[in-house]
Amino acid sequence: MALTHKGAARRRSRTDELERPEYGWIWKPLLVLLVIYLVVCLGLGIWWSWTPERFDVEQAVAEQRGAESGSTAARGAVTTAGLMTLIETLLEKPGGYLRNDIAPPGLWLDNMPAWELGVLTQARSLSRSLPAMEQSSAPELEGVQERLMGDSRDWLYPATEKRLEQALEELDGYLASLGAGGEAGFGEQGQGLAAWLEAITGSLDDLGLRLSASIGSRDELRDLDIDAESLPARTPWYRVDEVFFEARGQAWALMHLLEAVQRDQADVLDSAGVTERWGQLVAELQRSQRRLWSPLVLNGSGFGIFANHSLVLANHMVRARDLARQVTEGLAEVTPTPAPTASEPPVVEVERSEDSAEEAATDAGEAEMTAPTEEDVTEEGTGDAGAADSGEGESSSPGSEPTPAEAAEEGGDDASAADAAVPEGEPMPSSEAQDASGEASNSAATADEEAQPEG
Repeated sequence: MALTHKGAARRRSRTDELERPEYGWIWKPLLVLLVIYLVVCLGLGIWWSWTPERFDVEQAVAEQRGAESGSTAARGAVTTAGLMTLIETLLEKPGGYLRNDIAPPGLWLDNMPAWELGVLTQARSLSRSLPAMEQSSAPELEGVQERLMGDSRDWLYPATEKRLEQALEELDGYLASLGAGGEAGFGEQGQGLAAWLEAITGSLDDLGLRLSASIGSRDELRDLDIDAESLPARTPWYRVDEVFFEARGQAWALMHLLEAVQRDQADVLDSAGVTERWGQLVAELQRSQRRLWSPLVLNGSGFGIFANHSLVLANHMVRARDLARQVTEGLAEVTPTPAPTASEPPVVEVERSEDSAEEAATDAGEAEMTAPTEEDVTEEGTGDAGAADSGEGESSSPGSEPTPAEAAEEGGDDASAADAAVPEGEPMPSSEAQDASGEASNSAATADEEAQPEG
């Protein structure tokens, strides 16, 4: 009986193993695949976090222009090619554009996305200033600004990568027009350059404040010439590296853009006497790109064991801000618009005289409603006629005698002042109001007749 029971138990156990097998072996290969995936993501994350190297702006022009690199390009080609290379770097660097990634390893990274935001910030700043630098109408530049101003984290269509590619196409068309020998090109007097430098000064000042906000003790900021009371709230410890790499990205992009603008506006910088300061600004930004030997962005204090990388970079940003401010002040002394020449047609003056006649007629209509005194209207007509005589044979320029339009506006202001002097409740007689309107119309007609021979 015992043997029979043992045999039956053996047969039942064998049946149970066949009907209900153990699947515990499946989790082992899944665990191995997970470990391999994490190791690959870690390796890709380290590789993708390396910041790109510097590039030569002269070589960038040759690469962007392609077959036309042997021909002469208009002023502004180097700046445009430098901006195009910045955008291409965001798209073609290891890992591509990572700021809008929604899957690992890009989702886990924060240093490189912050660096990309810094580069994109300076690209946007230059795109806003390009229309002011251009001496003619360039619709492509408006399209570039619109493409770059989108959300940097968009991953649905149109994704940020798509808009960056569209901006590259617009810039490529504008660069081709610079080499076609047309009217496209930057102005010869450095138009828009001072405004761009003012924006740079503001961004560098903001970076200095944000980097300094990671310091716990405000007493350590005295040597940086930073007002501790104006600092924002202290940066959380987990965002110190993001602010650091965003500042590095802005400095990296700004360094190349300044070199490109220096190639295009060398004569303007020489005339303003800021070439040396410009070179010092570029050198200061280059020093901010020295290799970070620590695997982490440290936030030490005082003379402790650990360094304070944010404080060191803030020092470079503050020095660059001061140099940019000095360059801006030097460029502000240079007049951005050329002086008018004698060969300019007098049609512009005739158009202004017609405008002054219309303004005088408008003032006459207002005189009928407000009924100014006869002496005030006579002074207004005299001012219009004298201004029309003074405007003959010469074009308007800053600091010259007032044009007829300006004289008409001054006469209108005088009439308004006289109206204010009339006491309320004492209207002028209707006959005097009609005489006043008639004399104003005669003065406007006189200004129009004197301006007609100039056409």
